[in-house]
Amino acid sequence: MLSARTLFTEILDDDRSFRLFCSIAAGGEAQGGWENGRIAALVPASQRAMAPKIARHGTDEDKHGRIFTALLRKRGLDAVPVPPDTDYTMLLERGGIGLAHSRLKRDEPLTEADIVTYLAHSRVTEQRASEQMRLLLKHFEDHPEVGKAVRAISRDEDNHLAYCHEELLRLSAIGHADTIRRILREAAHAEIRIYRDVSLAVMAHMGRILGWSAPRALALRLGIHAVYLYERCGGWRRMVTLTMPERRNAMGGPAQEDDAALEPA
Repeated sequence: MLSARTLFTEILDDDRSFRLFCSIAAGGEAQGGWENGRIAALVPASQRAMAPKIARHGTDEDKHGRIFTALLRKRGLDAVPVPPDTDYTMLLERGGIGLAHSRLKRDEPLTEADIVTYLAHSRVTEQRASEQMRLLLKHFEDHPEVGKAVRAISRDEDNHLAYCHEELLRLSAIGHADTIRRILREAAHAEIRIYRDVSLAVMAHMGRILGWSAPRALALRLGIHAVYLYERCGGWRRMVTLTMPERRNAMGGPAQEDDAALEPA
């Protein structure tokens, strides 16, 4: 039976596919850490109160990268180069989601409009991250090898999503509502296409590593296209709604290191 649990179990149980999975994840998290760190350093004066929250977001992403690297180290594995067609973060930037790296590399303060764009794009991508980690949490919360990592990262992703909701609602109340709605819609439509393409690429690489049969590979591709069709026809709307979260000020305290998730087995 083809299910999320059996699929992920097969990937986790093989060193080669596990190494690719963790390498892709670690690379994306490290890139997100750099981006948030630069945004925190360049926050405009009008939004300086957000700087510690953005910095914590970056610290969390860096930590996630270290957690995936630690998972590799526990098996005695090294990271492998990330295939370009699986680089979700890079493809998001090319698709216009997030602030351009060329802009973040300049030591010039961002504008309030840049912060609105950053948060709206983050609200979309953090929805995806939160959902993916909740799926892994459902199946692998008590897994002896990855359970601690999944629990730690899932909690952080939920915090990131809550923070985006709260800050965007605050910015909407001071006059940015129309811009936020427009950016959210544009970002959601771009993200679902990129997520489809990356998912197809990742499954193709995993299929070659694990020797999947042609019928199984076809079934996975059809499943990915079915998810995209659902999202294109209306599922994207879950990425653009704004609701005050139960978890208020989710990024207002210090980041948690989650040393347990980084400890050797």
